Amino acid sequence: MPFVRIDTLRAGPERLAALGRAVHEALTETLGLPPDDRFQILTDHDGTNGTLRHGDYLGVRRDDGIVYVSITLRSGRTAAQKQALYHRIAGLAHAYAGTEPRNVFVVLTENESADWSLGEGAAQYLERPRPPA
Repeated sequence: MPFVRIDTLRAGPERLAALGRAVHEALTETLGLPPDDRFQILTDHDGTNGTLRHGDYLGVRRDDGIVYVSITLRSGRTAAQKQALYHRIAGLAHAYAGTEPRNVFVVLTENESADWSLGEGAAQYLERPRPPA
């Protein structure tokens, strides 16, 4: 059960949707998530009312094509799985949305089963254990 937020700068609705698809497919392919496990917030900033800041940190030259991807998910993935996820997101973002891999910035935040309520005021993962997602 990942929760995904994608922020772009003047990407437009079609490119933003393509990025959402890229991230979702990467999650299903690399981490084995179910295809219907899709919870995303997709936000395109116009540069005036909202914008994105970036730099050339660690030698990666980013520009206004930057895409910030924030994924919250339950803990339990290996470093190799995470690296495969980052690589696949960058590849699919390029293929589907034309985003250069250098502009794909991904951060994962892990938590535990008790940190999720999927509705109805219940902690569903505590009531019925499921595989990590």
